[in-house]
Amino acid sequence: MAELIDPSLADAELTAFIEAVRQDPGPLARAVGAAELRRAQRLRAEARPPGPEIAHVEDLTVGSAVVGARLYRPSAGRRPLVVFLHGGMWTIGDLESHDRACRRLARSTDTAVLSVDFRRAPEHPWPAAVDDCVDAIRWAAAGGVSSAGIAGPIVVMGDSSGGNLATLACLRLRDEGGPLPAAQILVYPNTDLTLSCPSTRSKATGWGLTTADVAWGAEQWVPDSSRRADPEVSPLYAADLGGLPPTVVVTAEHDPLRDEGDAYAARLAAANVPVRHRCEAGMVHGFLTLDTLSPAAAAAGDRVFADVTDMLDQVR
Repeated sequence: MAELIDPSLADAELTAFIEAVRQDPGPLARAVGAAELRRAQRLRAEARPPGPEIAHVEDLTVGSAVVGARLYRPSAGRRPLVVFLHGGMWTIGDLESHDRACRRLARSTDTAVLSVDFRRAPEHPWPAAVDDCVDAIRWAAAGGVSSAGIAGPIVVMGDSSGGNLATLACLRLRDEGGPLPAAQILVYPNTDLTLSCPSTRSKATGWGLTTADVAWGAEQWVPDSSRRADPEVSPLYAADLGGLPPTVVVTAEHDPLRDEGDAYAARLAAANVPVRHRCEAGMVHGFLTLDTLSPAAAAAGDRVFADVTDMLDQVR
């Protein structure tokens, strides 16, 4: 086992990972660009052990915009559906980067999972990704996957920038009269693209995700800086969060996005939206895809999956 270097981190393996990042942080995202970041992420995904076996996995297209997606069905029986929106600073991330996480989600919750391959920046800036995610949720709600044995509530879930897209999709669906998902699960979500919260400074470097890289991603997705405080981009600035579905918000202690996620959970609660909020102590951003590296990260992911199961039980 690796020597515990920083006792504030959740386990020795995570500590060793962060220490390696600090010793060799690599170039900034803006110096590398989206194409190279995607290539490097694909290589990491290919090197990662495959996720658990799932009874049925199918690539398909969904919605009127013909958005790519991947459907995971853990068994032949009828199941609720989690519409999953991957993270990646709105610029990277795809069906492969989160394939293992989606397999774990489907297996742990015994629920079907629809992972959405929405359009990414800089080729497709805001609002393209939101349009695709809304389209996918509407398609699922209209019975688009009913022939695949999907029945019961539909939940939307996203990590990081995918959490941002989940919040924006729910706000748009609320404002346009639905159909709203039965719940939303937000894991270390971006909610403030102005990056104004204190943790963007106190955790700016040395914890895996840097504030500078998040800022670059926000610039790619929303090139007009004057728009980054717009509620249609940064849900923390929405005047009214009432009427949104019950929500789980999970943040991480050592994450530049921690405070904006915590603040969004508080805003939801103040608007009388049922909220379950937890900040994972000793954890860093991206723990859903760090399960093979750190037992503590794997356990944090398992707790999120338990949250999904509990929420589905409540909204059935």
